[in-house]
Amino acid sequence: MNALHGERLLMRTTHHAGSLATACLTLVLLAGCVGDADTKKMAQVFAGSGAGPDELPVMTNKQAPFRYPTAAYSKKIQGNTILRIFIDADGNVQPDSTTVAEASGTPALDSAAIVGARELHFVPAKKNGQPQAISILFPVYWRHPDAPPLPGDTILNRNRTP
Repeated sequence: MNALHGERLLMRTTHHAGSLATACLTLVLLAGCVGDADTKKMAQVFAGSGAGPDELPVMTNKQAPFRYPTAAYSKKIQGNTILRIFIDADGNVQPDSTTVAEASGTPALDSAAIVGARELHFVPAKKNGQPQAISILFPVYWRHPDAPPLPGDTILNRNRTP
Protein backbone atom coordinates (compact mmCIF):
# COMPACT_ATOMS: atom_id res chain seq x y z
CA MET A 1 0.00 0.00 0.00
CA ASN A 2 1.16 3.49 -0.73
CA ALA A 3 0.98 5.98 2.12
CA LEU A 4 0.34 8.83 -0.31
CA HIS A 5 -3.03 7.33 -1.16
CA GLY A 6 -3.99 7.30 2.53
CA GLU A 7 -5.45 3.81 2.34
CA ARG A 8 -6.75 2.45 5.60
CA LEU A 9 -5.74 -0.83 7.07
CA LEU A 10 -8.06 -2.49 9.53
CA MET A 11 -6.27 -4.88 11.81
CA ARG A 12 -7.39 -7.08 14.63
CA THR A 13 -5.06 -8.27 17.32
CA THR A 14 -5.70 -10.56 20.21
CA HIS A 15 -4.53 -10.60 23.79
CA HIS A 16 -4.99 -13.47 26.23
CA ALA A 17 -5.56 -12.45 29.84
CA GLY A 18 -5.66 -15.24 32.43
CA SER A 19 -9.12 -16.80 32.53
CA LEU A 20 -10.64 -14.03 30.42
CA ALA A 21 -11.83 -15.02 26.99
CA THR A 22 -9.67 -13.89 24.12
CA ALA A 23 -9.79 -10.13 24.07
CA CYS A 24 -10.12 -8.54 20.69
CA LEU A 25 -8.78 -5.09 19.91
CA THR A 26 -9.78 -3.37 16.74
CA LEU A 27 -7.23 -0.87 15.58
CA VAL A 28 -7.33 1.27 12.56
CA LEU A 29 -3.85 2.10 11.43
CA LEU A 30 -3.47 4.27 8.46
CA ALA A 31 -1.06 2.91 5.89
CA GLY A 32 2.03 4.97 6.32
CA CYS A 33 0.34 6.38 9.42
CA VAL A 34 -1.66 9.13 7.79
CA GLY A 35 -5.04 9.54 6.14
CA ASP A 36 -6.07 11.71 3.21
CA ALA A 37 -6.52 14.88 5.27
CA ASP A 38 -3.30 14.26 7.19
CA THR A 39 -1.39 13.63 3.97
CA LYS A 40 -2.61 16.95 2.56
CA LYS A 41 -1.70 18.82 5.75
CA MET A 42 1.74 17.23 5.81
CA ALA A 43 2.26 18.08 2.15
CA GLN A 44 1.32 21.72 2.84
CA VAL A 45 3.77 21.93 5.73
CA PHE A 46 6.59 20.44 3.67
CA ALA A 47 5.77 22.43 0.53
CA GLY A 48 6.94 25.69 2.05
CA SER A 49 10.20 24.34 3.43
CA GLY A 50 11.30 22.00 0.66
CA ALA A 51 12.60 19.74 3.45
CA GLY A 52 9.88 17.10 3.35
CA PRO A 53 10.19 13.62 1.95
CA ASP A 54 9.14 12.62 -1.55
CA GLU A 55 7.73 9.39 -0.13
CA LEU A 56 6.18 9.00 3.33
CA PRO A 57 7.04 6.00 5.53
CA VAL A 58 4.94 2.85 5.17
CA MET A 59 4.33 0.49 8.08
CA THR A 60 5.51 -3.08 7.38
CA ASN A 61 4.12 -4.88 10.46
CA LYS A 62 1.73 -7.65 9.46
CA GLN A 63 -0.12 -7.30 12.77
CA ALA A 64 -0.55 -4.30 15.01
CA PRO A 65 1.78 -4.59 18.03
CA PHE A 66 -0.60 -2.92 20.47
CA ARG A 67 -2.06 -4.89 23.40
CA TYR A 68 -5.33 -3.72 24.94
CA PRO A 69 -4.73 -3.34 28.70
CA THR A 70 -6.71 -6.03 30.54
CA ALA A 71 -8.42 -3.67 33.01
CA ALA A 72 -9.44 -1.23 30.25
CA TYR A 73 -10.73 -4.09 28.10
CA SER A 74 -12.82 -5.60 30.90
CA LYS A 75 -14.41 -2.18 31.51
CA LYS A 76 -14.92 -1.64 27.74
CA ILE A 77 -12.92 1.58 27.86
CA GLN A 78 -12.22 3.03 24.42
CA GLY A 79 -10.22 5.97 23.16
CA ASN A 80 -7.76 7.40 20.65
CA THR A 81 -4.07 7.85 21.39
CA ILE A 82 -2.03 9.95 18.98
CA LEU A 83 1.70 9.27 19.23
CA ARG A 84 4.57 11.29 17.85
CA ILE A 85 7.16 8.80 16.68
CA PHE A 86 10.59 9.27 15.15
CA ILE A 87 11.40 6.84 12.34
CA ASP A 88 15.09 6.66 11.47
CA ALA A 89 16.53 6.22 7.98
CA ASP A 90 16.50 2.43 8.49
CA GLY A 91 12.72 2.40 9.20
CA ASN A 92 13.08 1.77 12.93
CA VAL A 93 11.12 3.67 15.55
CA GLN A 94 13.42 5.29 18.09
CA PRO A 95 11.63 4.39 21.35
CA ASP A 96 13.19 7.16 23.46
CA SER A 97 11.65 9.76 21.16
CA THR A 98 8.07 8.39 21.26
CA THR A 99 5.65 10.72 23.04
CA VAL A 100 1.90 11.06 23.43
CA ALA A 101 0.85 14.00 21.26
CA GLU A 102 -2.84 13.59 22.12
CA ALA A 103 -3.94 11.53 25.11
CA SER A 104 -6.90 9.17 25.04
CA GLY A 105 -8.03 10.20 28.52
CA THR A 106 -7.03 6.79 29.87
CA PRO A 107 -3.36 6.57 30.92
CA ALA A 108 -3.31 2.77 30.54
CA LEU A 109 -4.26 3.05 26.85
CA ASP A 110 -1.64 5.73 26.26
CA SER A 111 1.05 3.67 27.99
CA ALA A 112 0.12 0.57 25.98
CA ALA A 113 0.38 2.63 22.78
CA ILE A 114 3.90 3.76 23.69
CA VAL A 115 4.95 0.20 24.51
CA GLY A 116 3.48 -1.15 21.26
CA ALA A 117 5.17 1.56 19.19
CA ARG A 118 8.55 0.01 20.07
CA GLU A 119 7.66 -2.92 17.80
CA LEU A 120 6.63 -0.86 14.77
CA HIS A 121 8.73 -1.14 11.60
CA PHE A 122 8.56 0.92 8.42
CA VAL A 123 9.87 1.32 4.95
CA PRO A 124 11.56 4.66 5.65
CA ALA A 125 10.56 7.98 4.16
CA LYS A 126 12.57 8.96 1.10
CA LYS A 127 13.88 12.20 -0.31
CA ASN A 128 15.40 12.06 -3.80
CA GLY A 129 15.35 8.27 -3.53
CA GLN A 130 17.42 8.26 -0.33
CA PRO A 131 16.05 7.03 3.04
CA GLN A 132 15.29 9.91 5.38
CA ALA A 133 14.53 10.08 9.10
CA ILE A 134 11.17 11.67 9.92
CA SER A 135 8.92 12.45 12.87
CA ILE A 136 5.23 11.66 12.32
CA LEU A 137 1.94 11.54 14.18
CA PHE A 138 0.72 7.94 14.51
CA PRO A 139 -2.90 7.30 15.59
CA VAL A 140 -3.89 4.26 17.66
CA TYR A 141 -7.65 3.73 17.90
CA TRP A 142 -8.66 1.55 20.85
CA ARG A 143 -12.03 -0.09 20.21
CA HIS A 144 -13.80 -2.79 22.17
CA PRO A 145 -15.87 -5.08 19.91
CA ASP A 146 -18.80 -5.15 22.37
CA ALA A 147 -18.87 -1.44 23.22
CA PRO A 148 -20.99 1.14 21.42
CA PRO A 149 -19.20 3.48 19.00
CA LEU A 150 -17.73 6.62 20.51
CA PRO A 151 -19.64 9.86 19.78
CA GLY A 152 -18.71 11.08 16.31
CA ASP A 153 -16.71 7.91 15.64
CA THR A 154 -16.67 7.51 11.88
CA ILE A 155 -13.16 6.03 11.62
CA LEU A 156 -14.40 2.46 11.97
CA ASN A 157 -16.77 0.41 9.92
CA ARG A 158 -17.71 -2.30 12.42
CA ASN A 159 -19.30 -4.53 9.78
CA ARG A 160 -16.00 -4.86 7.91
CA THR A 161 -13.58 -7.66 8.70
CA PRO A 162 -9.86 -7.68 7.93
